[in-house]
Amino acid sequence: MAKNRELGDFLRAYRARLRPGDVGLPSENPRRPDRAARRVAGLRREEVARLAGVSVDYYARLEQGRTGQVSGSVLRAIANALCLGPTEREYFFTLAGGPDRPAPAASPITQQRVRPSLRRLLDSVTQAPAFVLGAGMQVLATNELARALFFDDGSLAAAGGNFTKWIFLTEPGRTRYVDWDDVASEATAVLRAEAGVKPEDAFLTELVGELTVKSTDFRRLWAEHKVYVCESGTKRVRHPVVGELVLDYEALPVPGSGEQKLIVYVPAEESTAADALPLLGSWYSPPVAERSRSELP
Repeated sequence: MAKNRELGDFLRAYRARLRPGDVGLPSENPRRPDRAARRVAGLRREEVARLAGVSVDYYARLEQGRTGQVSGSVLRAIANALCLGPTEREYFFTLAGGPDRPAPAASPITQQRVRPSLRRLLDSVTQAPAFVLGAGMQVLATNELARALFFDDGSLAAAGGNFTKWIFLTEPGRTRYVDWDDVASEATAVLRAEAGVKPEDAFLTELVGELTVKSTDFRRLWAEHKVYVCESGTKRVRHPVVGELVLDYEALPVPGSGEQKLIVYVPAEESTAADALPLLGSWYSPPVAERSRSELP
């Protein structure tokens, strides 16, 4: 039932984002009083149904979670009608139980472990901040530069090792990224993409509930129903010792680990980060490193 509600919420949210002109339908003309004024934001159900080639009743039942197995061709037609991108399309197929995307294998989030060889690999990366991000946005392991750049003050441990909680509920998480709004939006969308396909997961339910209660920013972003898959990009990071750094990152899936990803930050081209990161490593003295290591994965 929870998954059906999420499917309905997702379809209504993406339908509301489109205007008739976005999909080749006639726009409203305020000079034509014979045309009824639109009473809904975005497209009407009947407009989506017409674009997808299904009946209005069938599409309405899909939004209400009252359909059984939906064929791949119908799902693709609705995804096209709603102008879904690759990430949104995959998420939609998973929610609808379509054949294009098998359901992920269940893996208890609280039981995640980093295999020893991956931890040794992480420790061998000495010139770039890197950490392992697991299911539920849990930070499972960090290297020394990641601890120096992001997590040197115990705030991640205070957030239970959870990256999303660190972003929303800790002062360092809210100030370390220069473009915090973008980072917060992406973190929320990544969490929604996972929570939507694991509606019965107790860890995710509790996490979303806690963030909803404690953060007005999270509540606002969660209501947008965006979904996102972390792959690569550029971030601006502000550190109290070395100042602002422009860093590119790659999120590399770890084979055979389930949902773990190795997140690695490297200096952006022509940025001062190439000089600042070694300086940061030098500043991260043994006493500081030992204190942080005792508090972090």
